[in-house]
Parts: sequence; C-alpha cells; structure tokens
Amino acid sequence: MRQSTHQALLRQIPAVDQVLLRPLIAAWVERTGRSLVVSEIQALLQEVRDGIRSGDETYDRAIGMDNLELILDQRLRARLRPQLLPVINATGVILHTNLGRAPLSTGAQESLSAVSGHYANLEFDLATGERSYRDKLLEGLLGEILGSEAATVVNNNAAAVFLILNTLASGKEVVVSRGELIEIGGSFRIPDILARSGAVLREVGTTNKTRIQDYEAAIGRDTALFLRVHPSNYRIRGFTERPGLSELLDLAHRHEVPVVEDIGSGLLADLSRFGITEEPIAQKSITAGVDLVCFSGDKLLGGPQAGIIAGSRKWIEPIRKNPLMRTYRVEKLIYGALEGTLAAYRAGRALEEIPVLMMISISPEELQRRSRRFVRRLKPRLPAGCRIELFKGHSVVGGGSCPGSELPTTLLALESARYRAHVIEARLRSQSPPVILRLEEDRALLDLRTVFPSQEDLLLSGIAHALE
Repeated sequence: MRQSTHQALLRQIPAVDQVLLRPLIAAWVERTGRSLVVSEIQALLQEVRDGIRSGDETYDRAIGMDNLELILDQRLRARLRPQLLPVINATGVILHTNLGRAPLSTGAQESLSAVSGHYANLEFDLATGERSYRDKLLEGLLGEILGSEAATVVNNNAAAVFLILNTLASGKEVVVSRGELIEIGGSFRIPDILARSGAVLREVGTTNKTRIQDYEAAIGRDTALFLRVHPSNYRIRGFTERPGLSELLDLAHRHEVPVVEDIGSGLLADLSRFGITEEPIAQKSITAGVDLVCFSGDKLLGGPQAGIIAGSRKWIEPIRKNPLMRTYRVEKLIYGALEGTLAAYRAGRALEEIPVLMMISISPEELQRRSRRFVRRLKPRLPAGCRIELFKGHSVVGGGSCPGSELPTTLLALESARYRAHVIEARLRSQSPPVILRLEEDRALLDLRTVFPSQEDLLLSGIAHALE
C-alpha cells in the first residue's frame, strides 16, 4: 500500500519548467540568471524524491507548488546572501579580531571609495608622467606623523617582521630577549618566523630578566641586528628586568648594529589619560633612534589591515628591493584607506575621527548617560516577561593589545522569562544585521561602547524582535 502511495506522490512532483513559471521563481531568474535557479530547483526536487522514497512523510507536504515555491525562495535567499556582513558589535571588545578589528573612519571610507571604482595613480607620477613606486604615496605622510626618513607598507605586521628579517638578517644572527619570544593569535611565533626568514635566533637573558650585559655578550661578527618585540598580548609582573630602549640603542649603535622594534599595535596617539599606559608609541621609538619600527595598521592605529615599516632609508631601501616584497605589497584600496586614516593624525583630530580611539576615549559618565537613554527607549518595546538591567562593568581593547587594561563601562543585561541567555544570544546573532553580544555567567550582556550611535535604532528593533 505504501509503495503505491510513494508512486502517486512521486508523480505529483512538478517538472523543472513548471516551477520556473512561478512568480517568485521567475523573479529570481530575472535577477540571477536561469542556470543558478535551475540547479537549485533540481536539487530540491531530487531531495523531495529521495525523501518520499525513504518514507519520510515530511516531504509529502513539500510537493505542492506553493510550498515548493516558498522553499526555493528561502534557499535562493540563503544561497545568494553575502557571506561578509556588517554586524553590530555589542561585546565591548573594541578591536574584536573575529569581527574585523578596527572599523574605518569616515575619512578612510571616503578615500577608499574614491579609488575603488576607478583607475588610480598607484605607481604613476602625475607631475612627470613617468612610472613611480607605490610607497611614495604614503612615505611623506608617515614621515610627517612619525618623523621617519622612509617607510613602506605590506599586508600585515607578521609580513613586516618576516620581510625585515629576511632582508637584513638571512644567514646571520638576530639577538632577542627570551622574554620577547612571543606567540600571538594563529600560532604566529617569533622563533618560527625567524627560522622561516633564514635568520639565526640568538636568545639572551631569561623569561623574566634580561640585562644589557646579555645583549653585549651576544654581539659577534655574525650579528645582524637586535630585535626588540613588544609583548602586546601579555604582561610579566614582579621580579623582572628589561633594558631601557635608550640603553639598548646606545649599545647597538656603538657596535654598528641596527635595532628593529616590533611595537605590534601601532599606537600613534598618547592614550595614557584613558588608562592605556604600557603600549609603545611609534613616534617615540623613531625619535629615540630606532633604526626600523614596524606595527599593524588595523589595531590601535585604527586603519585597514596592513604592516607598516618606518625608519632609516638605509634599511628601508633594501627591503623594498627584496624580491619577496611583491608577495607582501598592498593594493590601492589599502593605500586609500590608510591615507584617509593617517590624515586625521596629521590634522590632530585622531581622537575625534578614528572610531577605535573614540571608543577608548569615551568617558564612563557618557556611557552611563547613553545606556540610560537607550533603556528608556527600549522598555516600552519589551515583550511581557522581559526586563533589562544596568550595572557597572568593563570593556577591553582586545586584538592582542593592552592586556590587563580594563575600561570602565555600563553593561546592559537582557532577561526573559521565555528564553535563556544563550538563546537570546543566538536569536540576536540571527538578526539582520546580526547583533553580537557578550555571555557571562548565564547572562546576555550588551556594551554600548562598541555600538555606533547610528546603529542604536537597529539594535532596539533587533532586541525587541529577538525577545518576542
């Protein structure tokens, strides 16, 4: 009996051409082309056939043309939905690596947009009409801000470290304190990068104590450079010692050994009044006499992903000529976004224009006022059985920057009689745009520090919908 029922149901499955005539499906053909839609129809119809033959009765109801049309519409929407989406970051983690780190300033967005859809003078000198080199676009601007003679840009700071070592120290020794042999996210380890670059690691000192005498004892005929690495994602406290930068520079330059400093996060502004006190500032390293300094573009600098190398032209030029430079160089979109970001520093308006710095510098009092206003707007839209509570908490910089530095904030806790915290989190994550929040001790928490004011209306609607 069931076999005959199967056959009857299978005969009811429409042909592909019939499905193509349905209004929603015809609209998809118009937008995306016939081939993609046909492949989705064929896949669904085969799935229905297989389901019926297996005896799964849920497929019996899918045969109707109305149902098939709706299912296909949903699948095509899901399939063609962009994979990279803007999200609302309500975690309070300013440089959230999983969410793309630094959001770009308006100036950076405008500069990027200006060149993205057009040709650009990436390697063309408009004054002479001759070929130029792309570093020339930002070398002067970086020089104004940092005080450096020369600069080059690569695709991230790991590439910057590798290229420096490969160019200046391949087959020679690089002297590094054991306390600076760090690992950052993605298993990026300084010893591994050194080995891959062709340089020879010469460890000095211990994890917690390295003295200037340790560096001096390591100097020999094979010494290529001193590498000083800022431990950007951890701190060692207590019984510690590390030579000051000026002391290290005096020793190195007496022996004609260049000093390379990897400062990591790319801080170009003094944030000490906001509690950020242990991050090196690039300009200070250049002024002190560091031969080369390298850092990220998408962390505390607040720009696009990039690795910036700045310092003495004597050492920058051979890096530019390294054949591997072509592997690591960046394209016009990065130059556009980076120029727009750096322009705010040159104008002395970084704290007012760079989103990362704006989020760090906002006062706890302003965050509290903003959070209270948000709650007043949200309460009338909350479904029955839901409540929102305000309490003091902390934001973090994130992105492997400023470990241990906590920024006072006001947290919003969402509670529902119907949904547990992890369900609220999942429902908000499935909104459009997705809302990413913080889960702590079975509580769904939001921190407005990392939510743009322009996103608040969307966040209000998303919360109200998620709690329904």
